[in-house]
Amino acid sequence: MARVSNSQTPRLSQVLDQLVELFLAEGFSRFTIADIARRLRCSKSTLYALGPSKEQVTVNAVVHFFRRPTQRVEDAIARFDDPGERLAAYLNAVAAALRPATLRFITDVSANPATNAVYAQNTDAAARRVSQIIDDGIRTGSFRPAHGPFVADVVATIMRRIQTGHIWETTGLRDADAYDELARLVLHGLDRG
Repeated sequence: MARVSNSQTPRLSQVLDQLVELFLAEGFSRFTIADIARRLRCSKSTLYALGPSKEQVTVNAVVHFFRRPTQRVEDAIARFDDPGERLAAYLNAVAAALRPATLRFITDVSANPATNAVYAQNTDAAARRVSQIIDDGIRTGSFRPAHGPFVADVVATIMRRIQTGHIWETTGLRDADAYDELARLVLHGLDRG
């Protein structure tokens, strides 16, 4: 899968950021390259510098959306030594990162195999990170004794259900709100009190 170069021009970086904002607000399935160029006030050739087809431009925009908050999420948890605080900060930062995504965007991402694969990769990476934090908390005694791999698997399962739209379908919770609820549930379940 082609990716936008990290050495792109400032103008191309600006267009990519604008493209992500447009997609977050309105989704992407209904747009043609001509529609996007008109909305962003750029040429089609500028958009094709982001990928050789609308599909690849879209995938690269979704990759960019998920890449942007990764460092912010890690920075959010770096301030905390306590695993409970780190877990809360991590899940809350994921929720905050997803908050700008409209239902239309999430629906389009889920319906498109290529963009859904990007979301799934990011969900899997987040689930692995949550598992590490849970294991650390159980090992150090910050969390009550629990079967860490089981708790991590339950969290990963819910994260995948959020990513695939099942949580929204069954509960009506947007992805960001579901992460907020997941944080409260897991922290209460692992609390030593």
